[in-house]
Amino acid sequence: ILLSLFDHSTTTTTTTMESTTTSSKTPADFLKSIRGKRVVVKLNSGVDYRGILACLDGYMNIAMEHTEEYVNGQLKNKYGDAFIRGNNVLYISLAK
Repeated sequence: ILLSLFDHSTTTTTTTMESTTTSSKTPADFLKSIRGKRVVVKLNSGVDYRGILACLDGYMNIAMEHTEEYVNGQLKNKYGDAFIRGNNVLYISLAK
């Protein structure tokens, strides 16, 4: 018997003759996985901050290291450490 499972929150589904293995990744899992990596934080104002994600909390307050501020795609400032209040954050993504 060949079984197939599909869940809308699933990123990967593997089906074999013996069993079906499903791997889910939630937004919380993504945020945990990018800690310590280079990220882009876009604010509601349109300003981008690029640097290393040091930590974040449940309110999306963010601490970054080696942070650069970009306005309209142009580098404006470089900061050692930066703290961003969560209610200003539009999104967080991995840097390219």
